Amino acid sequence: MASLLRHYSFSVPGPSSTSSPLVRIPVPSFFAPTSNQATWLYTSLAIVATLLVLEQSMYRYKKRHLPGATWTIPLIGKFADSMKPTMEGYMAQWNSGALSAISVFNMRVTFIVMASSNEYSRKILNSPNHAEPCLVHSAKSILMPDNWVFLTGKTHVDYRRVLNTLFTRKALSIYISIQDAISRNHLNQWLANAAKDPSPKSIMMTARELNMHTSLRVFCGNHIPEHGAAEINQKYWDITRALELVNFPFPFPGTKVYKAIQARKAAFKWLEMAAAKSKIAIAEGAEPECMLDQWVKEMQTPGYKGRKDFSDREMAMVVFSFLFASQDAMSSGLIYGFQHLADRPEILAKIREEQYRVRGNDVDKPMTLEMLEEMPYLKAFVKESMRIKPPVTMVPYRTTKPFPITSDYTVPASSMVIPSFYNSLHDPEVYPDHDSLVPERWLDPNNSANTNPQNYLVFGSGPHKCIGIEYAQLNIGLVLAIASVLTNWEHHLTPESDKVQIIATLFPKDGCLLKFTPRPKP
Repeated sequence: MASLLRHYSFSVPGPSSTSSPLVRIPVPSFFAPTSNQATWLYTSLAIVATLLVLEQSMYRYKKRHLPGATWTIPLIGKFADSMKPTMEGYMAQWNSGALSAISVFNMRVTFIVMASSNEYSRKILNSPNHAEPCLVHSAKSILMPDNWVFLTGKTHVDYRRVLNTLFTRKALSIYISIQDAISRNHLNQWLANAAKDPSPKSIMMTARELNMHTSLRVFCGNHIPEHGAAEINQKYWDITRALELVNFPFPFPGTKVYKAIQARKAAFKWLEMAAAKSKIAIAEGAEPECMLDQWVKEMQTPGYKGRKDFSDREMAMVVFSFLFASQDAMSSGLIYGFQHLADRPEILAKIREEQYRVRGNDVDKPMTLEMLEEMPYLKAFVKESMRIKPPVTMVPYRTTKPFPITSDYTVPASSMVIPSFYNSLHDPEVYPDHDSLVPERWLDPNNSANTNPQNYLVFGSGPHKCIGIEYAQLNIGLVLAIASVLTNWEHHLTPESDKVQIIATLFPKDGCLLKFTPRPKP
């Protein structure tokens, strides 16, 4: 047995430096780099380190003494924070200084200077020789780079000359009957839906649908068929979502910007058709029934000296930009109007009293401009509601050359410079008790709110100031006025009712949950 064991022991091969397969396993080259590989590795690391140092140095050079982060996150800067903006974050930035600095996508030179004071915000808005509107990085891809909202100089003036005629008293008198009829139809549908299901419902999308329906018919009349209007309404939400302040900037398939561009193409098909049909209708002697008709008719008026050769595409681009404003700014104003009135029944009671008096208790009487002039409290409420919760808190511009905004700081060329409106609208010296909703402040001509009109930046300032101020205030006021006499509504409060969701414009984070019931006639 011993000899047998010895035989097997001697027959089993032992480990050998020459026979073991382990020694033949190749060692990855990065564990034992060659001279050339080491050179490549160290060179690459040196280049990356140099670029990162350059990035930080450029940011600090541009920032100089402005408040803002001392260092910026490599490559992306504040991009991650900006993807989900909050009012708390914006307010912290605004309160950090009259001017402050941010950087997003640093190596793409998106250096941002944010202005929070009334002085610097107005200076940006009124300096067309140094800065032009850019809205957001993706805006020109979506709205088209030659859209009138981005134009400056004589070309922009030529547009405004004719577009101003679309918001005259004569023009508004055409629109108001359309607005009244559509608003009543939608409010009656809200009541019918509530009768089937009385639980509180968000008015986020229903208010947007009301505004889109109203705007399409005011702007285009019946030149767009119902199925065309439905397609625009269905797809326009993609455009809103893509025009947030910061978004993934490239239009790759599946991204918000890509979806918005496809939505724009679909909308343009119908809007260009509407412009062409409007020209034909007016040429055949029809009277204006919508904004496009009014535009075409105005260009034929004797004595008109403005541009007359607007193409169907150019007219479609204008209407497209108006739809964006009505869908976002007007919807925000309307939703907060409903919420503010629900939360302040004493103000709603005053609006109702004014409505009954002016209407002679006839709640079915259509609104007219003459009636609206007898409703100062309604107009004061709309103005104050939009001051408390401005739909648009800022409008990005891009510097076309170095912009000496102060005596000791010049904004670099090709930087984004953003005038912010919130602090101006909540200035305690101009608006005492500035966080309280007080419509009465606008009824006293000697009130500081009225004697300091430069602070009311809800609609901007300067050559690109909102051209449809009267239309926007009229539409919000009209809907709230009709709702006040046809319906009662209760606000279902949630922990997010007073929190803000920022989707291009401001909205209640919970969508504003309301419960509607019919209101008895007086």
